[in-house]
Amino acid sequence: MAVQPEYILAVDYGEKRVGLAIAHQVARLPRPLTTLPNTSQLLADIRAIIEQEAVKLVVVGLPRGMDGGYTAQTRAAEAFQQQLAAALSVPVATADETLTSVDAEAALAGKTYAKGEVDALAATYILGRYLNEQTTRSEQA
Repeated sequence: MAVQPEYILAVDYGEKRVGLAIAHQVARLPRPLTTLPNTSQLLADIRAIIEQEAVKLVVVGLPRGMDGGYTAQTRAAEAFQQQLAAALSVPVATADETLTSVDAEAALAGKTYAKGEVDALAATYILGRYLNEQTTRSEQA
């Protein structure tokens, strides 16, 4: 019997679009997956991706203000994280997403790209931060 790979899905939550990135739990190399429209179908779409991709953990990015404080977008992302936690059968964690969209736009500068590509790339950065935090914690333990 083959062992099914297990993946981590990152979510860059936005009012209009939601970027998704994925990484294998062992290889830990995040890559953009897709961008979904933020509609009433969003939870069902994410649930389908979780099933299709064998996702075992979802990480939602939490934006912060430049002073590190909470903003309206932070509260919206937290509310979405709580919705996901209630609706999914896998754990849902959070990670800092400060400036990930700015980093994604900078990485795509000079290229022609759709706005959704920024969201998916930002989700990749969120997932990278989460994985780095987990590595640092395990090394300190």
